[in-house]
Amino acid sequence: MTRQIIFALVFLITIGAFYYTISRLIVYFRLTRPAFKVKDFGKRFGIMMRVAFGQTKIFRRPFIGFFHALVFWGFCVIIFGSIEMVIDGITGTHKVLKFLGQFYDILIASGDIFAILVALSIIIFLSRRLFFHIKRFEGIEMKRRSHTDAGISLSLILLLMISLMTMNMGYIGYKELTGGSIDGIYPVSRILISLFPGIAAETFKLIYEASWWTHILTIFFFANYLPYSKHFHVFMSIPNVFLSRLEPLGKLTNMESITREVRLMIDPNTAFAAAPAETPVGRFGVKDAEDVTWKNYFDSLSCTECGRCTSVCPANITGKKLSPRKIMMDLRARMKEKGPLMVKNGRDFSDNRSLLRDFISEEELWACTTCNACAQECPVNINHPSLIVDMRRYLVLEEASAPGELKAVFNNIENNGAPWQYSAEDRLQWAKDLEINII
Repeated sequence: MTRQIIFALVFLITIGAFYYTISRLIVYFRLTRPAFKVKDFGKRFGIMMRVAFGQTKIFRRPFIGFFHALVFWGFCVIIFGSIEMVIDGITGTHKVLKFLGQFYDILIASGDIFAILVALSIIIFLSRRLFFHIKRFEGIEMKRRSHTDAGISLSLILLLMISLMTMNMGYIGYKELTGGSIDGIYPVSRILISLFPGIAAETFKLIYEASWWTHILTIFFFANYLPYSKHFHVFMSIPNVFLSRLEPLGKLTNMESITREVRLMIDPNTAFAAAPAETPVGRFGVKDAEDVTWKNYFDSLSCTECGRCTSVCPANITGKKLSPRKIMMDLRARMKEKGPLMVKNGRDFSDNRSLLRDFISEEELWACTTCNACAQECPVNINHPSLIVDMRRYLVLEEASAPGELKAVFNNIENNGAPWQYSAEDRLQWAKDLEINII
């Protein structure tokens, strides 16, 4: 009974801390602007199964993608054992899901196998970060904290897998020596336990108990560490893929307020129609964190900082300052900085800083070619260009700020009705002496 009380208290603290963190993030989402309406659930489910669960984009880098997929699939299987541990801890039962019979045996055996596969994968990931210079892990946005965070998260996962294996070893070792029945199948742990002969039953029981508490407490700590870590994608990646934009990547959405004005101008019938009710027009484009859509912010929280987007960005490859990964990390950092102040003082609060310029420079934004290579490569379907384009819209529409070449194009469109520096009457002069029939 004492064990149940201790477990229940720890569990309540874990849930309370997690609720506090998530509720704060929900408040930040309320500061953002609306995005698209979520529909076509069947199509979204298919994308989620293919990209998130099937890990199809991860496998574009086959070697390391295979090990990442093992980690993801391993967590999907091992989570059932974690749920069982929580139920056992609260109710005082033991192996409460064993009533599932053969399905339970398959789950336990799969978890036992994946434990060692995930552990080996994590060792490979840690080795790559510690002993190899992986270019996409570097960049001006990748501070020491990012590398430390990755090391902590990977180490916690490794501890989870080791404690799971030792827990299984302690369990079957104690049951075999005391003649008890073993629930579940443990193919890997049986092999590992044979490497340690001569261990007493009480020692196995002690190993089991210590590993059980180590494993579940690490899960509780990890769950509350993740929202403050780049590995928050453990929670966010699957829903972010489900909420992917369904339009082609190259499609740029129109601004509702501008579209409405254009339609009013080109439709003669509106000249005598009753004036529509005044709709307050907000800021054109994105200047700061509160101007982004909820999907932009969701993208930033889902970013794994893997650098696959930046590694394929043609602007970055040719030496420009643009890094799509940095754009997402900057939005996340800016909301973390300004979000609490807006919650306290209102959405219109200004701290004399902004996402634009204080975090992201104009040079970065105008370097983007909107080729969408970053969005195509992102393993969790983040759409970087949508945010970049909206920030450029703010520069043009609110500040009339753009590179000189673009300003010349804008002036020509305004004066000549075309991007070229010729009047409408002179546009066809180039074909004057050619045998071309101009209709």
